[in-house]
Amino acid sequence: MSRPCALLAWALLALLGLGAAQNKETPACCGPIVPRSEWGARPSECSQPLKQPVRYVVISHTAGSNCDTPVSCRQQAQNVQHYHVSTRRWCDVAYNFLIGEDGLVYEGRGWNIKGEHTGPTWNPISIGITFMGNYMERVPPPRAIRAAQSLMACGVAIGALRPDYEIKGHRDVQQTFSPGDQLYAIIQNWPHYRE
Repeated sequence: MSRPCALLAWALLALLGLGAAQNKETPACCGPIVPRSEWGARPSECSQPLKQPVRYVVISHTAGSNCDTPVSCRQQAQNVQHYHVSTRRWCDVAYNFLIGEDGLVYEGRGWNIKGEHTGPTWNPISIGITFMGNYMERVPPPRAIRAAQSLMACGVAIGALRPDYEIKGHRDVQQTFSPGDQLYAIIQNWPHYRE
């Protein structure tokens, strides 16, 4: 089977809930999440649990290269993890989840492990969702926005997020330009956003 056909078959299986990307414990309302094993993640050395349900979601951007295909997004997720582990000396990729412009969610530390995305005050009380790319001058495509919104709805459905969770932009809780001016303008209109 050719590579494009294999990717199409994987995507269809995931949408139907038959592929590996659909966790057996995840309700049908949750879209597919690309597991670490499928994007080639290094084994995690993190173990500090995240107390659930979590009240906050912090939205950021990687400020690096964007990706718009499963192949390029897998590579970008690997690049982000390599930087965090090899350069920053963290136990894993910092984020709980990464969003690609391909419209897929890539598992970082997942729902159950504390992230390293927003500093010592916010990491223990929030889920970190990052968009892979730089959104100072451009907006993520609608499929990436939908993926993030679906992920948060999934978090509520599985009890990882409180129903009254609050969204914060990375710049709301740390001195940074993240999540970029354009993405920040979008999330400010989301119902759970609180400055």
